[in-house]
Amino acid sequence: MNKIIISLLVLISTTSVFGADNEIYVEQSGATANLDLEQLGSANIIGGLESSAGSMNPLDLDGTSMTLDINQIGDTNKFLGDILADNFTGFFEFDGDGNNFTIQVDPTNTYGADDSDVNVDVTGSSNAFTLDIGTTAISTNTDLDWIVQGDSNTFDFDINYDAGTNYVDVDGDSNTVTFTGSGYAGGYFYLDQTGNSRTFNIQQRSTLDNDWLKIISNGNNGTVCVIQNDQGTGTGC
Repeated sequence: MNKIIISLLVLISTTSVFGADNEIYVEQSGATANLDLEQLGSANIIGGLESSAGSMNPLDLDGTSMTLDINQIGDTNKFLGDILADNFTGFFEFDGDGNNFTIQVDPTNTYGADDSDVNVDVTGSSNAFTLDIGTTAISTNTDLDWIVQGDSNTFDFDINYDAGTNYVDVDGDSNTVTFTGSGYAGGYFYLDQTGNSRTFNIQQRSTLDNDWLKIISNGNNGTVCVIQNDQGTGTGC
């Protein structure tokens, strides 16, 4: 039943666009949903978060044990919205330049965002990615993996987690990685980077607990700021 509703919404949205670009509007509620969305070309939108072009809104996905597979191949595409879920698995692939990814996973603590497994694969330059997981509550056992190839990309992700694992592999010049991890049971972050003129701003703030950080970086020039703070005096980069 869920798949039929989603198919109808996608058809209505894509046929109502004013111009050559495509739009996908999805509002899904219910457990064990499995969604696979693909857009080929430039200036397409999977909405939410106040979308634009022909207006749109949401991508809004609510439920448990959800799997979401996104493929956007082209330039200046947007993937925007809210995902409220436990046991959420995301596979996000972006090939192209100037794309915008802005996603919140369970920002209002509807389900807790526990056991989130998110994989982001990026090939291209001048892309901007913002990912927040467990904004107002703790996401337990988060597993986040970024594989990035390209220049001048910006990655900003915040996770409020317990026992989370994050792996970021970045190849290219002038990339910026900003990460904030907070919670009460510690997190592990591994950054493997190759390229020049990089910028890292990493803060791990598990309250009264341990965090782990591993950085392997190969390149010339750049700025690196690392703060590990388990409730001490506030500092900044």
